[in-house]
Amino acid sequence: MDRNRVIIDGSNGTAGQPCPSAAAQQDFTPRDGIVVAKTSGVTIQNLTVCDYLAGDGDHGNEIWWNGGDGTGSVGLGAYSGSYLTATSEWAPAKVNSGQLAQYGIFVSNASGPGQITYSYASNMADAAYYVGACRRICNMTLANDTGVNSDLGYSGTNSGGQLVIKNSVFKNNRAGIAPNSENNDDAPPPQDGRCPGTAAKSCTIIEGNTIQDNNNANAPGNGAIAPVGTGIQIVGGEYDTVAHNLVYNQGAWGILISDNADPETPPPGTHCQGGIKDRPLPKYCLFQARGNLVYGNVFLHDGFFGNASNSDLATETLASYTPRNCFYGNIDLHGPLTSAPADIQSASVDGQPCSGPGSGNDPALTNQLICVTGFVHCPLPSSQAAYPKQTSTMMLALPQLTSMPKPCTDVPRNAFCP
Repeated sequence: MDRNRVIIDGSNGTAGQPCPSAAAQQDFTPRDGIVVAKTSGVTIQNLTVCDYLAGDGDHGNEIWWNGGDGTGSVGLGAYSGSYLTATSEWAPAKVNSGQLAQYGIFVSNASGPGQITYSYASNMADAAYYVGACRRICNMTLANDTGVNSDLGYSGTNSGGQLVIKNSVFKNNRAGIAPNSENNDDAPPPQDGRCPGTAAKSCTIIEGNTIQDNNNANAPGNGAIAPVGTGIQIVGGEYDTVAHNLVYNQGAWGILISDNADPETPPPGTHCQGGIKDRPLPKYCLFQARGNLVYGNVFLHDGFFGNASNSDLATETLASYTPRNCFYGNIDLHGPLTSAPADIQSASVDGQPCSGPGSGNDPALTNQLICVTGFVHCPLPSSQAAYPKQTSTMMLALPQLTSMPKPCTDVPRNAFCP
């Protein structure tokens, strides 16, 4: 009946003081809060879940629609969630603790149709929202949601097809939105935004969102992975559409498209599908970012860290791909649009027509990405790659949020809903 008073609490909180931050009040058993396991048609609404913690990266999911984690197959169909709050208040003294809560609202191995709406997730060491392991068949929408103070506001590994993220706010994370291809998820890569049954039409749409102030190096995190100061990054993904978003106060890049060279040893059933084995080095899997459309976005005060290539727009691929990652109709409210490479929206670089080859490698941008992620040793002096470093773990307090307007609608008659 009240989103703020119906609380699934993984700690030893009370009704008067739920979701405490003190270590003495935590249950450090690796657990998840609400789990819908291979069961279609389940709706979760109008409640709060908090303080379900992990054990070295296992568990720690507050709300999880799980269609078969680790199976390599899709085992869940329709689902929905709305007016949900997912958070964790415990802040360890050790940064990057493996016991931190990992995901707020987590969907994996599900084909939908699904939707997550009017929800809030914060204080997660991996992502506030995650949709993954549903390559080209995700069939879901995130709308009117808020993701804050997490390593990533949204992460989507090996997802795609009809997947829409719209009218939502992602702020004060390390980085905002990051769909990605990886060789370590339990469904085959890559992250592929094409509509099912089509050769090039994009159905993964990131549209109408507010992306702001994702420069927070002290958000909970699993290590220096997400590029601090980045609003939206397509990481080794293809055929996604990023349109009509407001992106502002991003210190590094407003919107960044990049390849992903994944060195991880894959689990059974995953063998660099959609990527190139042994590129750029032996035992790596290179996922190429291509065919992505970035248009009609509005930028303001981005790239203020001031390192080489920090800008409104950027694209970094190890070679020139066809079709190119295509940029057009984007504007900066304070003056000329900044980009790496320069003049990114011109036809001779990465503008329209979108069917042409892309611009290829930008060594300056490559070096900056290495330095900001800590992927390998930074080849530049600190004066040439100055990015915020994590010094502590910051947690936002549990907020009071708007409840579902009419929670008794379409509910069977009961003592609360006569």
